[in-house]
Parts: sequence; C-alpha cells; structure tokens
Amino acid sequence: MSLTEHLPAPAGPARTGHGRLPRLLAAATVAPLIRWIVAADSVPGGTQRRTACDECGTSIGLAGPLRALSPLARCGTCRHRIGAPPATVELALLVSVGVLVVAARPVSETVAFAWWALCVLPLFFVDLAVHRLPDRLTYPAAFGTWGLLGLAALLGGTETAGGGTAWLRSLLAGLAVAFVFAASTVLLGRRGFGLGDAKLALSSAAVLGWFGWELVFFGLMVSFVAAALTSVALLLAGRVRWSGHLPFGPFLILGSLVTLALA
Repeated sequence: MSLTEHLPAPAGPARTGHGRLPRLLAAATVAPLIRWIVAADSVPGGTQRRTACDECGTSIGLAGPLRALSPLARCGTCRHRIGAPPATVELALLVSVGVLVVAARPVSETVAFAWWALCVLPLFFVDLAVHRLPDRLTYPAAFGTWGLLGLAALLGGTETAGGGTAWLRSLLAGLAVAFVFAASTVLLGRRGFGLGDAKLALSSAAVLGWFGWELVFFGLMVSFVAAALTSVALLLAGRVRWSGHLPFGPFLILGSLVTLALA
C-alpha cells in the first residue's frame, strides 16, 4: 500500500497552481529576515547574538548596509562573508515554496506548513554552522505549528486530513518523537540526539503526523538514511573522523520536507 493511499485527494483548485507568484514574492520578502536570523544566531551557545560584522563591526541588522542581508551575503563595508553562504537561503526558500505547491493542501494547512518552514529554515543553517538549535526558534516552530494545525482542523473538519483526529495525531507524533530523542540524550550523551533535536522534532514530526503515522516513520527513515549517507561520504573524503559529530537537525528538516512534498 502506498504511504499516501489513505489520504483524500486535494480539492481541484488546489492543484491549479493559482497563487504561486504571491508565494514566490513572499519568499523573496522574507529572505533578508531569515539571513539576519541566521547571522545573529550562528554563534556558540552561551554567547550573545551577533549584531555586527566580526571583521569591521558594521551593523548587520536592518539598520546596516543591506548587502549583508542580500544573496551576496557580504558585509557592506569590508566584504567579509556574513551568515549563510551566498544564495543558499534564497534557494532553500524556493525549494520550500515548491514543496508547498507540490503538496497542494488547503489554504489553512498551507499556512501552518509555511509557518513551520519559516521557523526551521534558519535552524537548518544555524545547526550546520555551529551545531545548535536555539530555543527562540524551536519553540515558536512547535507551538505555532500546533496552533495553526488546530485551526486548520476546525476550519476544514474531516475534509482536511482527518479533522480533529489529524490534529491529535499530529500533537502525539511531535511529543512521541521528541521524547525518544530526549531519552537518547539522557541515556547516550553525545552519542544520542541533542535536546535541540528533540525540540525541533516537536514541530517536524507534528507536520508529518498530520498525514498519518506511516509518514512519520517514512520521514524519519529519510532523515536517518540521508544522515548516514552523508556521514559515509564525509568519512571517505576525510572531512570528518569517527569521533566527529554531525548535526542531525538539517537532516530532520530535509526528511520532513521530502515527505511533505510526497504527501
């Protein structure tokens, strides 16, 4: 049986592609904001958020030169690289918009998934850079996604993905996966998942749980396989050692996006 066979077919208008241009324009609008969040939070734990260029001290906020928040990702004064690599945030946003278009869900659900994507995209780049997932992003991702999916259940009833049943399953999926990740941290220490991964799972697993437990397991499988293949490739290339630590957050986000597109 297909993983998505149990799902109802989306309504006809959702597949027409109407509204893609506004989504693309919205993505272009929020890209500088995401770049600013990534630059500010890509610092070691316990330190203050970055507010200026590390080389020359020029502000990287909205009050500073906009070049730092553009796809060029360079300081407007000294040209030092700021935050995520050039064009990567913009590419990630385009991919996320494409996933939402391909998923073709009702508007209320799409809003919930868009909120989740906007919260986790900065986490993707921050975790890659400094191996941490700040609470200021993981908690809004979780509570915002739960709340918006609850609203989608109220507005769509049983025509969405099970109505209230889907929302309860979504909530339980997030809590269950987060509990497993947190337990591995307690039992295995550095060999297990981090607490940040557990907090990220609150929202990522909830998105998948909206469609069914099968997609929760499928999304986790995609995440684990992607992480394993990347680890092997980096080991063979000599980029990491067996004792090295690979952040799992980006793979959890990637696996959730892939599964959302299939759903």
